[in-house]
Parts: sequence; structure tokens; C-alpha cells
Amino acid sequence: MTPSPRPLTESGLIRAIRSRAQVGRGVSVGIGDDCAILSCAPGTLLVATTDLLLEDVHFRRRYTEPADIGWKSIAVNLSDVASMGARPRWALVALACPASTTLEEVEAYYAGALALAGEHEVAVVGGDTSSSPAGWLVNVTLLGEATGAPLLRSGARVGDVIAVTGALGRAAAGLAVLERPAAPAGLDPETLAEVTAAHLRPRPRVAEGRWLGEATGVTAMMDLSDGLTVDLGHIAEESRVGARVEIGRLPVAASARRVADRLGQDVLDWATGGGEDYELLVTCAPADFPRLSEGLRAATGTPLTRVGEITPAGGVSFVDAGGRARPVARGFEHFVSGRRRG
Repeated sequence: MTPSPRPLTESGLIRAIRSRAQVGRGVSVGIGDDCAILSCAPGTLLVATTDLLLEDVHFRRRYTEPADIGWKSIAVNLSDVASMGARPRWALVALACPASTTLEEVEAYYAGALALAGEHEVAVVGGDTSSSPAGWLVNVTLLGEATGAPLLRSGARVGDVIAVTGALGRAAAGLAVLERPAAPAGLDPETLAEVTAAHLRPRPRVAEGRWLGEATGVTAMMDLSDGLTVDLGHIAEESRVGARVEIGRLPVAASARRVADRLGQDVLDWATGGGEDYELLVTCAPADFPRLSEGLRAATGTPLTRVGEITPAGGVSFVDAGGRARPVARGFEHFVSGRRRG
């Protein structure tokens, strides 16, 4: 006989979280007091980031399990810290959910969050809980340490190489699959599993970010969360430069191509504007690119692909093999009518 779901209470939830969260290194006081007390290593800088995940903006409960929400809420913050070349250390998790939510569902959320946090030795040291009148809302704040100068968006220089880690388009392909009433026919299970996992449980490039942060030659870096078009625009704006991307160089994921072909979609729209790939966008001097590319692959197994170059001010452009301008998808932006992330 299946046991009845346990009602959710704030005190019971705090006890459940506290019993599962590990104290971790550098934590003098963790969950249980008004504040956590943390100890940074001498000679390090504290980096901080925070991200909101809202039901029906960033995820739909129809196909997103609580453990997936937990995993992703940590992943998006890990990706931000990785993009600074820093080491993630401590997380604070604020969760609001409807009164109908069961304790089992919230425990599943924390199981997903703590699983990914544990992989990267991140300690959950506090947060907050609340009831929500309309859907789930999660806010995670992540703190990390940088031993050198953090990599910013503002360091790109004219003539620099533009490069990305890994492959693009999988998360957008996964969203396209998940949004359909049934899985598209004619796609193998491995492809479906790869793209849906990319959307539901992304793998942030933490090791890659730390390696690039410790290497010399990287001039600017950020993560690809809103799509290459939008995110490269941020680097161009902060660095006061322009950018040109060669469409033919983009490392589009083969699984995304297969899904796009089956659904009759343009895979380049997913690769340039789909967002949520959580790869790293990097700029460096041309002379440094071979060393960085070879070193990153040797250290982490992840490719670094040259996709374009930084130009004098003039915006971001995408060109084909003949140098002709190619229109691409804009990417995700909040407060723009009709746009949603997941």
C-alpha cells in the first residue's frame, strides 16, 4: 500500500534540509541560525551570483520533476561562477511553492539540488522557504572564490578570437521535444535522452571555467544562457567592440541537427538563439588560441571551437562562408512579449 503524502510544514522542511545538507569546507556555521558564517581562503576574492527560476517562465511542471528543478537551479548558478574562472563554494536556496505541495516533492527538489552541488563540493548553507499563491519559485544565491583576477565581459579586444566550448543547440532541441504532446516519431532513444537531459539537467562547465581562469591569455568570458546572439552582444557592449561570427564554424550538436530535421526547424536558430546551453563564450588573442584549445581538451576533454573574431564597434553580425550577412534568432530576453525560456 502506497503511503499517503506527508503534509508540508516549514519546521519539518527545515529539519529535512538540514539533515541532508553537508557542512562543507569553510563553513563555520551552516543551516540553523539567522546567517551562515563562512571562511574564505587568504588571498582570494569572493564572487557572488543569483538566479531566479519561475514556473511557466523557466520550466513547466507538466514535464519537469521537482528533482529536475533542484538540479537546474544549482546548475545555472554554477555556470555563472564558472564563467568568472572561479571555484563555486556555498549556496543559499530560497524556495516558494503552492500549499498543495507535499514534503516528498520538496525533498525531491533538494535531492536534485544537493546531487549537483555535491558533485562540485558546494555546501548549501541556508536560504528561505515560503508558500506561493501561484506556482513554484526558486532563487539560488551562489558564492565562490577566485584566486586570480576574475574573467569579465569587458576585456575583449579588437582582433581577438571568439570561441565557445562544447556544442550548441541541444537544450533548445530538448525544449522543442518536451513541449510536444508526444515524442516525435523517427528519433532514436539516445537522441531524445541527450536533448531532453540538456534542457532539464544541464551540465555547467565548472572544470573548464576554472582551467580557463587559471590559464593566461583569456581576455573575456561569460556563459551561454540566453543564446549566442544575446550573450555575445553583452561582451561587445561591455568591451565597447563589435563581433563577427562565421556561421559555418559553429559547433552545432549532432543530436540537435537530428531533432531539427525531424521537426522541420532551423537548427541554426537553436544554436544562435535557443539559449540554456550553458557553454562558455571566450575571447583571446589569436596567438593564444591554439594553446588554450589544446590545453582545455587535454585537461577536461572539452573542445574549444573558434567561431569568429572581435571587430571595431558596430554590433554583432553573423556571416556565411562567402562573407554575406545571415539573419539569426535573437535569443531569450525577459520582459519581451511572447518570449519564454522553458
